[in-house]
Amino acid sequence: MAKYKSKHGYDGLLVVIEGTDGSGKSTQIEKLKRWIEDQSYGVMVSEWKTSKFIADAINDAKDRNLLNATTFSLLYAADFADRLEQVIIPALKAGFVVILDRYIYTAYARDVVRGHNIEWLKNLYDYAPEPDMVFYLDVPVEILLKRIIGTTGLDYWESGRDIGLSNDFYKSFQIYQGKCLEEYHKMIKEYGFISIDGTLNPKEIHKKIISHVKNILEII
Repeated sequence: MAKYKSKHGYDGLLVVIEGTDGSGKSTQIEKLKRWIEDQSYGVMVSEWKTSKFIADAINDAKDRNLLNATTFSLLYAADFADRLEQVIIPALKAGFVVILDRYIYTAYARDVVRGHNIEWLKNLYDYAPEPDMVFYLDVPVEILLKRIIGTTGLDYWESGRDIGLSNDFYKSFQIYQGKCLEEYHKMIKEYGFISIDGTLNPKEIHKKIISHVKNILEII
């Protein structure tokens, strides 16, 4: 079986799971990680906003409500750049399958909704390696709202309260997440997302994901 040639030129594979909070990303990433390990491949998972140097600064600025749309965007870009250099690329060079919980597309969606120009954002992230696969878990706003309320509860930033969409927390969440979903849907064709109905049973979603991933692994 011919070895798959990665889209980014490194020995490893870069697989992205995209979607909003409440879309089921964490569940699917854990299932995919275990499945790939069972095939005897090394796996590394990196989550959004987990840089050892930047993440705490972002959290502190959020807690004190110090972020405007530009500092919000640039701090997240700095977090991504650090993780890319310190964690993601070294793992790809070592031949690992790297699974990312969100990628630059999250920044595109959130930052466009906060008023930034998409071309400015593309230039900001123009160094990002092209993923080998991007899975997008598509979940309607109404279901996202129910899931979030039933688990972590509504978050100030994930509800878009910082940009004054509505004084009502629930309405703000619906508007903000709805606008983010519109941006994600615009990217499906442009970036070749594999869009999956996120309301399906988690086992069914997992089967759909591995049916694609196994095609780029050298499994005999």
